[in-house]
Amino acid sequence: MAASALDTGTHDLLASLDDGVLTLTMNRPEARNAMSRAMIEALAAQLAAAETDAAVRAIVLTGAGRGFCAGGDVKGMAARGDGTVGELTIDQAIHRQRLNQRATAGRLYRMPKPTLAALPGAAAGAGLALALACDLRVMAEDAILTTAFARVGFSGDYGGSYFMTRLVGAAKARELYFLSERVGAAEALRLGLVNWVCAPDALAERTREIARRLAAGPTVAYRYMKENLNRAVAGNVEDCLDLEATHHVHCGQTEDHREATRAFVDKREPVFNGR
Repeated sequence: MAASALDTGTHDLLASLDDGVLTLTMNRPEARNAMSRAMIEALAAQLAAAETDAAVRAIVLTGAGRGFCAGGDVKGMAARGDGTVGELTIDQAIHRQRLNQRATAGRLYRMPKPTLAALPGAAAGAGLALALACDLRVMAEDAILTTAFARVGFSGDYGGSYFMTRLVGAAKARELYFLSERVGAAEALRLGLVNWVCAPDALAERTREIARRLAAGPTVAYRYMKENLNRAVAGNVEDCLDLEATHHVHCGQTEDHREATRAFVDKREPVFNGR
């Protein structure tokens, strides 16, 4: 089935759906895909729609050209003379920032479907946070990661401090935030910041391979796996045990589970339908 392009309302974000995989491409290559208001609003809208769209079984977030996302538009901030407020009051700016973060990084993290970030190049600042909000990450071997916030006098946003701490631990997260050093692909893989590293010209095919595997998987079980895993890092062990029991029994009643048991007996690959 050929990929179908979706209308996002802006050229700053491209979207396509191909055999259950929704690919969202941040599209400002001339600015290393730095965030624009149009991009963030479109990303929030696409993620909200994808969450309840049965045709979407997995989501890929990537960047156009040679970068993933440089984070906030620092040149735009410099032109305005500030980093966040513009024409808004400080309270209005804080509220808008909260809404934007919850609707993008927050939704990627909570999304009851697998999410995959594909990094063809640098992921910095809030761009890195968006990548870390995804469930899995595949990175070109010449790409780099950096928190970058200290270099522009920011404390950090889009959940990066939350995601980073849980991936690498508190001490390493502090190092990466305070010093804003560049992390290459080999080190990112060693630290657990990414799951796979590949040659730049192999990134697109590796991404498709992983995304299609996710899209072909048991969507009901994935939904509950993700909730279990998210709760595991935020809750106590009794809550996690109780939630796992509830979800495990529920999954046992699904058509996907019955199909998987039949396939096991028949010694074939199961065909999951998300029911």
